[in-house]
Amino acid sequence: QVQLVESGGGLVQAGGSLRLSCAASGSILSRSVMGWYRQAPGKQRELVAVIIRSGATNYAASVKGRFTISRDNAKNTVSLQMNSLKPEDTAVYYCNADGSVWGQGTQVTVSS
Repeated sequence: QVQLVESGGGLVQAGGSLRLSCAASGSILSRSVMGWYRQAPGKQRELVAVIIRSGATNYAASVKGRFTISRDNAKNTVSLQMNSLKPEDTAVYYCNADGSVWGQGTQVTVSS
């Protein structure tokens, strides 16, 4: 069973950047879909970005052009580069494998 640990969250001003990392305890090579989700206070968890084994990606409309997801199968990591951050990006960000395995989450707070 793969275990996922996120890191890289923090407090940043609007317009700034953060890079989130997700380290897997096991191989993600066999995992078809790796993704990042987020949950803001009082809201449902929502998809941010996904990347499939081939490297193809898909993004939520709200982050397209600002966020970039990538995966390194050799290092068993998935990253999310977040640029031009907005206060509405404030949330707990979760890494996910194949829709079934979740990390514990990392807090991202964007101040205005």
